[in-house]
Amino acid sequence: MKFQIKRDHFSNALQQVQNLVSFRPSMPILFNVLLEAEGEYLKLTTTNLDMGIRCKIKGEIIEPGSITLPVKRLASIVKDLPGAEVLVEVNASNQAQLRSGGAKYKIMGLSRDEFPPLPKFDVPALYQFEQNDFERMIHSVAYAQSTSEDRYILNGVHVNFADNNVNLVATDGRRLALISTKVDTVASGTASSFVLPRATVGELERVLGRGKNMKIVFNERQVGFELDVDESESFGLVDSIYLVSKVVEGSYPNYRQVIPQETINRVMIDRQGLLGVIKRASLVISDKNRAVKFKMANNVLEVSASSSEFGEFHEALAIRYEGAEAQMAFNPEYIIQPLSALTKDEVAFEFKDDLSPGVFKTDDNFICVVMPLRIQ
Repeated sequence: MKFQIKRDHFSNALQQVQNLVSFRPSMPILFNVLLEAEGEYLKLTTTNLDMGIRCKIKGEIIEPGSITLPVKRLASIVKDLPGAEVLVEVNASNQAQLRSGGAKYKIMGLSRDEFPPLPKFDVPALYQFEQNDFERMIHSVAYAQSTSEDRYILNGVHVNFADNNVNLVATDGRRLALISTKVDTVASGTASSFVLPRATVGELERVLGRGKNMKIVFNERQVGFELDVDESESFGLVDSIYLVSKVVEGSYPNYRQVIPQETINRVMIDRQGLLGVIKRASLVISDKNRAVKFKMANNVLEVSASSSEFGEFHEALAIRYEGAEAQMAFNPEYIIQPLSALTKDEVAFEFKDDLSPGVFKTDDNFICVVMPLRIQ
């Protein structure tokens, strides 16, 4: 195996795949990145058995072949090499020699024979998106995932396909976020939904948005994401990224039952204005009293908060609301997170009465249900 590649492109590719490698993997081979040189591409693959990632990068392939090398050590070496080009040559004893400028390294590797292969699917792709759209959807709901081990099925984002629509849902039992959009169906499949684990959601947020298109393929146990990468991005000449993950097994609860079917009152609010007020109000709350109070009447929203430790806060905000006077209280974190994730200038806030859940909506099919706190 022998290839030559630009140092910065090689370094960028290693940065994309090393994130999955844990400090204490279950097998020594999982410390390593699998390098495969063939045609005009070098493929780099890492896995932690729950999730795997592969990226392709263009290079001059002199002799095809493969080897696995310690990814974190290799990434550190390549990043600081003195030359613009790197020549890598592997011998029959799985020893890799790196040359760049006047520097030369010899690194012991392992054969690819024990490296766990990434799963393959029966169909090439099921659904196709624009990456920016899916990135926006993931970001709109990811904060509502549960972190409790009591209900593991909620520790992720539920992705459901139905009637050329895709719904992304996350909930921790105290708030629920849902966003929907149209989707292009590429091929038919038997599964219609899956739950992305929390760690996979974070990895997707990291790699999405580097190109235009993406494809999703999945079955009852695994899901794969094929991402195009633009050459104009800082990835150098990375051609594509493939991320594959186990799904959270189990039946996701019927989230539709949580969404209020009847909301009598509707308030239109400037998103950035409300976000700023809630952030300021949260500065005076304490762990004992995490409530921020809303009082709505005559096109004015009064926001207040207080605690014996930090004092009091009060601010009025202009809104569009002509209903009866209403008072509610919420944990400010549950309002700050969705407002921060959205991009629309105006949001609608709907509710039935003072003790019913509050519902934030936008005109791009986003809903966030937040349970209120009892006002003392």
